[in-house]
Amino acid sequence: MAFWVSTGARASELLTSNERDTLPGQQLIGVIRKGTQDYQQLPASPDSFVWLRLYQEEAWRKGVPRGRGEPLWWTLRRPWRPLNYHAARAMFVWTNELLGSNWTLHDLRHTATFRMTEDSEMSLIYVQHILAHKYQTTLQKYINPSKDEVITAGLAHFARLELRRKNPLPTTPAPDYNPDSLSVLFGGPRT
Repeated sequence: MAFWVSTGARASELLTSNERDTLPGQQLIGVIRKGTQDYQQLPASPDSFVWLRLYQEEAWRKGVPRGRGEPLWWTLRRPWRPLNYHAARAMFVWTNELLGSNWTLHDLRHTATFRMTEDSEMSLIYVQHILAHKYQTTLQKYINPSKDEVITAGLAHFARLELRRKNPLPTTPAPDYNPDSLSVLFGGPRT
């Protein structure tokens, strides 16, 4: 679940990963994209890889096949089979019953998308690419800020402008330019 909620991969896409597709040191996992069938590496949270390793150790102790070409996700009952979408969905339904919730695997993709779009330093172009959306307009439903968020962002904008006005960056004229001429052209104190 940590991979679904951090990568934004579709449920079926994450199930295409083999052991060789995980690069914990780079925080990447590779998947086959649903629409294009292209291989794409996706960034994932550090805790995803911790949970993966715990899962792998438990599975390997039980006898699940291991090796770089082996599927990453397995059923944990014999006979060992690669985890498919229907089994993952059944696992999720069981988890929902335990928790008294009604989430779907696709809701985890929405959660990842909301988290990425709420990060002001994360470009929507990157989010679009990570999610493999053909059009950026698909992200519109995730970027509707509340009135409080708009006011807070607007006030922060004006605070930054005021800070820049009070503490302007020092300017050094380019060589061979007369500082007095630059002051006349661009304003500012005369020397």
